[in-house]
Amino acid sequence: MAEVLDVALRLAVIVIAFLTLPLIVGQTEHKAMAHMQSRLGPMYAGGFHGWAQLIADGVKFVQKEDVIPAAADRRVFSLAPAVALVPYLVVMIVIPVGPGLIGADLDAGLFFVLAVMGVGVLGSIMAGWSSANKYSVLGGMRSAAQLMSYELPLVLAASSVAMAAGTLSLPGIVEAWQWWWLPWQAIGAVVFFVAGLAELRRPPFDMPIADSEIIMGPMTEYTGIRFALFMLSEYVGIVVLSALTTVLFLGGWQGPLLPGPVWTLLKVFALAFVVIWVRVSFPRLRADQLQKLAWLGLVPAALLQLALTGVVKVLAG
Repeated sequence: MAEVLDVALRLAVIVIAFLTLPLIVGQTEHKAMAHMQSRLGPMYAGGFHGWAQLIADGVKFVQKEDVIPAAADRRVFSLAPAVALVPYLVVMIVIPVGPGLIGADLDAGLFFVLAVMGVGVLGSIMAGWSSANKYSVLGGMRSAAQLMSYELPLVLAASSVAMAAGTLSLPGIVEAWQWWWLPWQAIGAVVFFVAGLAELRRPPFDMPIADSEIIMGPMTEYTGIRFALFMLSEYVGIVVLSALTTVLFLGGWQGPLLPGPVWTLLKVFALAFVVIWVRVSFPRLRADQLQKLAWLGLVPAALLQLALTGVVKVLAG
């Protein structure tokens, strides 16, 4: 009975984090972008500096009419937002917050994370194909091409850390981490973070759903709560990317003075702020620039990091 209660408690905490942390990141983005761009941002919902704006947006989306195109594949169309969102919830189960504070400690946790995150691309393909809209299909294919291009450098950068730690367990990687890994794995950290931004289609990698496009990629035909689920998946993805970067490259819960979970959350929110900062600071790439960055920039850099890790491991051994 105690084991059942322990599992139920861990799952409840993960679900609460899944529902609250993205809202905090979203509200931070509203206010940080407002300051960086010299504008007010949301100020009225909830009273104090518009703290309830995202909740108000959620209520608005729930009240909107749920429209499904007459020619759409209704089952696939309805399932696509969940396919895009649920993998991030599953990934959060194996991300450690502190010593022993993890939903499930898997020996091959890193492999599991990378495999599950790769499922998210199916959500974009399903949404575009099922909409019975040729522009949505094109948007879905562009999203899929972008996600597949940046999957390779993401995996290579993560492999470097696994090689350095000698384990695929995420808590094991944190326990093996040393401060001098910061310069040693710096190239891999940058590659992993940039590739993660591209997989989330965050600016400056948001070409498939950019404001300057005729359509909003595979989400063109979506309204109401289904559209909101796609938006939620983006902010959950920011939390997951920041958490994985923290665990793999920044030592996770390791840090002086403060408790381990506090260090983890501080690092996660610092990286989430960097994601917002990048959105405001850099212009959008063209499609050809996007592919060149992946294949001529990040992939060679990730391979260089793998080679450097191998050399250091051999010399240290």
